[in-house]
Amino acid sequence: AELRKASKRLSCHKRYKIQKKIREHHRKVRKEAKKRGHKKPKKDPGIPSAAPFKEELLREAEQRKQRLEELKQKQKLNRQKEHEKKRKLEAKKNAATIKEKAEGKESSGKSKGKTKKLLNKNSKKSFCRELVKVLEASDVVLEVLDARDPMGCRCPQLEQAVTCSGGNKKLLLVLNKIDLVPKDNIEKWLNYLKKEFPTVAFKSATMMKDKTMVRHVTKRPARVDFSETSQYFGSKCLLRLLQEYGKTQDKAIQVGVVGFPNVGKSSIINSLKGKRACNVGLARGVTKSMQIVHLDKQTKMLDSPSIIADPSNSALALALRSIVDPEGSDSAGALEGVNAIITHCSKQQVMMHYNIPDFRDPEEFLSLLAQKRGMLKKGGVPDIENMAKLVLCDWTGARIKYYSQPPGFKKPPPYLTEQKIAEMQEGFNLTNLEQANSNTVEALKHPSPASSIAFQSAGMTNGTIEEDKVIEEGSVWGNMETSQEEEEEEEEEEFTETDDDDEDNVEEEEDDDMKEVTRKAKPGKQQRTPTASKEQRAGNERSRSLSFSLDKPADEDDAYDFNTDYV
Repeated sequence: AELRKASKRLSCHKRYKIQKKIREHHRKVRKEAKKRGHKKPKKDPGIPSAAPFKEELLREAEQRKQRLEELKQKQKLNRQKEHEKKRKLEAKKNAATIKEKAEGKESSGKSKGKTKKLLNKNSKKSFCRELVKVLEASDVVLEVLDARDPMGCRCPQLEQAVTCSGGNKKLLLVLNKIDLVPKDNIEKWLNYLKKEFPTVAFKSATMMKDKTMVRHVTKRPARVDFSETSQYFGSKCLLRLLQEYGKTQDKAIQVGVVGFPNVGKSSIINSLKGKRACNVGLARGVTKSMQIVHLDKQTKMLDSPSIIADPSNSALALALRSIVDPEGSDSAGALEGVNAIITHCSKQQVMMHYNIPDFRDPEEFLSLLAQKRGMLKKGGVPDIENMAKLVLCDWTGARIKYYSQPPGFKKPPPYLTEQKIAEMQEGFNLTNLEQANSNTVEALKHPSPASSIAFQSAGMTNGTIEEDKVIEEGSVWGNMETSQEEEEEEEEEEFTETDDDDEDNVEEEEDDDMKEVTRKAKPGKQQRTPTASKEQRAGNERSRSLSFSLDKPADEDDAYDFNTDYV
């Protein structure tokens, strides 16, 4: 049965009430109009018959009307022509896209993957491509190191590529974030690093005022303290060093700034420029392509994307130096990273810093910290997964003050011979550099060793610079899809530039899901007996020990095994 529309009929009482309200409203409007003295506009009386030259005036008025009508018609015709042009252009574009899609369908799946990766600016291969561009274009390369773990921020592949490239390329080390490390530790690291490459002590401005933006004055301006965040030290020393080297070369030099994520590459360029020239942020991978910043006529700075950490590195190196943002990463990866960090730290200092009681393992540490900060799920259960992501963000950012000791005696890497070290130091005034470094260290306020956490470094972090060696997370997912699904994806996908690394994170999640699906969706190849299924369940339970989940896994439930045949 069809639903009838609601009736619009009203009761007489309601209708009369509405009419009365309308009458009152009109009366009120008339009264207000009388008070204001608002009168109706008088009609144009026209030209009186007694007026001289009446016929001429009427003729002029008619001509004016005709001109206006002609103008309107012309405008209408122009609009129609523009609409036709737009339609033709759109039709051409549509035809071109259809042709491209038809050509793309004919090509193999590998070529499709390549075109997608070329368009995607968030992919690791595009990061490598941009980094290689910077290395090839620059005369001097600044490798930025975090002063809290300088050895962990060094990339042997990058150093080898610069030192063995030829063409009189120089490599300088910039020890950034020196305000987060005790004074004695900084001096030890400067003495250790200067034996291999010229090293500059630096403290970049973390929050730089944007001078290009117009400041709107309000009645009550917000109180923001820029005293500590906008201060920078070591910029004069570094600028002088680069300018002196440029004079020796008798040409304008290009300086490339490279390093792992969150070491402060863009912040150093902003500090040298004296204003916000590059985008900076707490998230990893803010810089996605090469950016050129002119300091003066002789020096040009090249900002680069982060170095991609090799998957073969330790869990600690991947947690601190990986391009994947901790907030977007999976909970298992974050928990593994926190586990690696805490095992490499002094337990007592961690307890003092976070102000928590003694804990047996990282799981208990995270649950205590979640309870203290009020991060709880339903039923008062500590939210360990999100707490782990927060802890990782603190350690990769500039919140935690920790320090690592330089190695006692270690042979330099094979690519760093005495001849190469002498070549890298040539053209720089090292005595002036040492004096300037000591001045910057003295000028800063450093934390005491008691208030900072002692950290055990994992050594140099291997990175991938060559584009061919990069392993994208989404490659496994792409291989497992059928050709029909790939065609549908091509029609639906639109490639856009984003500021965050959301696409990499989505690809990682898809990988994990597909791996689980393939385990369940291939019964013919892997015939399991009930005993084998029990052993696999036990293995799965052991592998999930890092996730710290408090709920029972779904594998424990009794399920019908379709692989066994019953007669």
